[in-house]
Amino acid sequence: MTYQHIQFSIQNGVARIMLARPNKLNSFTEDMHLELRDALTQVQSSIDARALVITGAGRGFCAGQDLGDRGMQIAVGQAPDLGATVEKFYKPLILSLQNLRVPTLAAVNGIAAGAGASLALACDLVVASESAYFLQAFSKVGLIPDTGGTWLLPQRIGMARAMGLALLAQKLPAQQAAEWGLIWACVPDAAFQDEINRLAGLLAQAPTQALVRTRQAMQAAASHTLEQQLSMEAGFMRELGWRHDYAEGVAAFLEKRSPCFTGE
Repeated sequence: MTYQHIQFSIQNGVARIMLARPNKLNSFTEDMHLELRDALTQVQSSIDARALVITGAGRGFCAGQDLGDRGMQIAVGQAPDLGATVEKFYKPLILSLQNLRVPTLAAVNGIAAGAGASLALACDLVVASESAYFLQAFSKVGLIPDTGGTWLLPQRIGMARAMGLALLAQKLPAQQAAEWGLIWACVPDAAFQDEINRLAGLLAQAPTQALVRTRQAMQAAASHTLEQQLSMEAGFMRELGWRHDYAEGVAAFLEKRSPCFTGE
């Protein structure tokens, strides 16, 4: 597929997706969804990708749905089926990220609003530039947070703060988002790209399967009893203990050297 609304590359173990509609703050259109789906499919099947970074071009990360997109136009006398849009595009997007075979890093370089905020929060790590901010703008147009927002926000910061963000539609600066625990870190603008590159390199050199199993275990914890969670941990530890990267990690520790993980 030829991409017009995103940029995609894989280099040195790091897959990178840049949302590339800067004149529209990288807001979603149907065409951009299709390109994202294709790129994520490539990451899932590539033996070269060990980590994924998602960011935005220009001064924004993603401003959510482009309400001017032809697929979102409201026909005269006909109400739109927004649920169908969620089922067709946003639900598969979030699930594909949550089930990706490599760890994911959202590099939030500017506004992350609506579905754009949820896209970032669906990644394993979220790092934002100091000038970035998050906005749950749905209530301003008579809607609820979608793209997983009603699940991701309370999971990250608790019900009181999640409800306040959703009902009041107020900007949450990146520094405050970090203080609340919504994101991993807020980084000064001048150091932002260097920090993203550093973290992407660390993820790409890490024991990939262990990171993905960690994600899966933490996702499951909210709906598990302690006994169920302990059983899941036992199963994952059994599997990971048979893998090359565990043997390499132990050998490197005993030999007092840096490990060379393969992701297997």
